[in-house]
Amino acid sequence: MNTMTNTMAESVATVRSVVLVADARRAARAFLERLRRPSMTAEAADNVVLVVSELVTNALRHGGGSCTVELTAQVEGLEVAVHDASPHAPRTRTPDMGGAGGFGWAMVNRLARATAVTRRASGGKTVSALLAW
Repeated sequence: MNTMTNTMAESVATVRSVVLVADARRAARAFLERLRRPSMTAEAADNVVLVVSELVTNALRHGGGSCTVELTAQVEGLEVAVHDASPHAPRTRTPDMGGAGGFGWAMVNRLARATAVTRRASGGKTVSALLAW
């Protein structure tokens, strides 16, 4: 994703356990409150928080147990970027109605204007999603 020069970025959380996914959601809501963007609908804000929750949960479950979340306000929308230690990209799989998952990555792709997975030179990857205002 392209980062524009007039952006506002904030690292909102470093998550070390599943218990702290709620902290990432709270931090995302606080970030959105500080932006005070009147054109952002409640539904769009909820979508941002949902994507943060999904990407953090996936990073904790499949990415090595810790991650960093960055939210960046851009002209065209809000970017959610989650960095984790795993080199493996998320994949779409058949949802398991028995509780084993399979819903999250497809949902993120439906909610986002664009998604990207970028391998990091230091190891691991960054999963990004650009959401509309």
